[in-house]
Amino acid sequence: MTPLGAKIRELRAKRGISLKDMAEGLGVSSAYLSALEHGKRGKPTWFMVQRIITYFNVIWDEAEEIQRLAELSDPKVLIDTSGLHPQATELANRLSATISGLSPESLAHLLHQVRVVAAKDGV
Repeated sequence: MTPLGAKIRELRAKRGISLKDMAEGLGVSSAYLSALEHGKRGKPTWFMVQRIITYFNVIWDEAEEIQRLAELSDPKVLIDTSGLHPQATELANRLSATISGLSPESLAHLLHQVRVVAAKDGV
């Protein structure tokens, strides 16, 4: 599941909306919406993200969060480390080789560390 998929599922659950009803409201198939939630579809278009925001009738912070999560929800990431430090290539390859076996706790820890370092380095 992608970060956006988890948010959509959370909003649907809070409001008692079925996948089928939301799909109808967005004008997409239930299969598409399910695949979007589960990360089996690529990152949604800007237009689809706006339709989701409108569907849930959210504004300001929550709308910005949905947009941010959509940007972080590409399930097929490609990391180009050409021209970077050799450790960048090693990090990308080790992560690629091990990510599927990491526990939710380990993933949360690594994600936190990346956020801290990125903030420190101004990235």
